[in-house]
Amino acid sequence: MIKVVVVDDETLVRSGIQMILNSSEDLLVVATADGPSAVEVVRRERPNVVLLDIRMPQVDGLAVLRQIQKMSDPPHVGMLTTFDADEYVLTALRSGASGFLLKDTEPDELIQLVRTLAAGGIVLSPRASCVLLRIKPETAARQGAELARVRLLSKRERDVLVLIGEGFSNPEISALMYLGVGTVKDHVSSILSKLRVSSRVQAVLVAERAGLLRKSAATGDPA
Repeated sequence: MIKVVVVDDETLVRSGIQMILNSSEDLLVVATADGPSAVEVVRRERPNVVLLDIRMPQVDGLAVLRQIQKMSDPPHVGMLTTFDADEYVLTALRSGASGFLLKDTEPDELIQLVRTLAAGGIVLSPRASCVLLRIKPETAARQGAELARVRLLSKRERDVLVLIGEGFSNPEISALMYLGVGTVKDHVSSILSKLRVSSRVQAVLVAERAGLLRKSAATGDPA
């Protein structure tokens, strides 16, 4: 059973998401909360996944996210929003979020995205993905350094990174590439080390800025 906590300042939104997720046999919303009570609820319930509103009036969702990331073995966090402004997408992902979901996501898709989050995958709404494609690197030097690090990856590691960018978890990558899960974990560790990042999301951002994911999307091939 995948345990979920839903954090939003609107009671109606919390109730709606709870009803949708609880309709699935493998998902259970163990608690809902508003911004001020969010961190305490997450600490108490120890969920697998937190769906967290990014903009709340009393306590900002990004502040809650940073507190959650300080916990030992923090849950996977998907940010909820009604919009997809560039600065919010990047700040949430750089602060440790594993995904970015719009509140108008279809119920069946929302259920599947929560499963992906629980399995360690990355989820981005299509519009959020388009935002990442529009973002320019801070400096040409930074882009060049990131491109150089991407070039250190082996062909197999680039294939794994592309699949990470498409939201697949380690077990799913294992099945797609006919590799053991342990081997996939080794490849992921090597990717993070070579790219000098600490999370899958950060690795995807580097790959995106270096053009690896756009090249894959254009050619239809992971590398």
